[in-house]
Amino acid sequence: MIYQVCRSLAGVFYSVVFRLEGRGMENVPSEGPVILCANHTSNHDPLVVAVCLKKRPVTFMAKAELFRVPVLGPLIRKLGAFPVKRGGVSKESIKHSIELLKSGKVITIFPEGSRSNSGGAGKKGAAMLALRSQAAVVPIAILGSYKPFHRTTVIYGPPVDLAEFADGGSDQLEAATEKIMSVIRNMVTTHKKLGKN
Repeated sequence: MIYQVCRSLAGVFYSVVFRLEGRGMENVPSEGPVILCANHTSNHDPLVVAVCLKKRPVTFMAKAELFRVPVLGPLIRKLGAFPVKRGGVSKESIKHSIELLKSGKVITIFPEGSRSNSGGAGKKGAAMLALRSQAAVVPIAILGSYKPFHRTTVIYGPPVDLAEFADGGSDQLEAATEKIMSVIRNMVTTHKKLGKN
């Protein structure tokens, strides 16, 4: 209930200030574990991904220091965030993520790792979690610059098939990660060319 209230309030804010629009939400499975994999351009990204997806609650990792920011900290906690310490994702965070997925939850992950790596090589975490938990991987393209009153669009694509990488070896994790990143990059490029942002 609290999640839905916070999601609705955040939805009003983003709809008014950033003209937020979500597309392709039907591509997200209605049940079972799901990893939402998106490009990363702003600290707003986790929130808009959660706000647009009304049919299922979304959890996500967030830098521990964000939880100390007034208003933002309590909001992201209510919206399902859990803290990750500076210096990288810990074993505890990975274990917690796998537990969430095996219980059928939805987690948002940004394979680029940071905003400064936008368009670069992806981190292997999303692929590893997907293969260990057998979660569906839904690629997401976030378009827009978060300028006030300019449109921001979140596009959810069909799940990425990672069955060919089921053994989960190091080389396969790298290949699975590149497949996920390739789909996301193609979605961003295609929709920008079509002027759909």
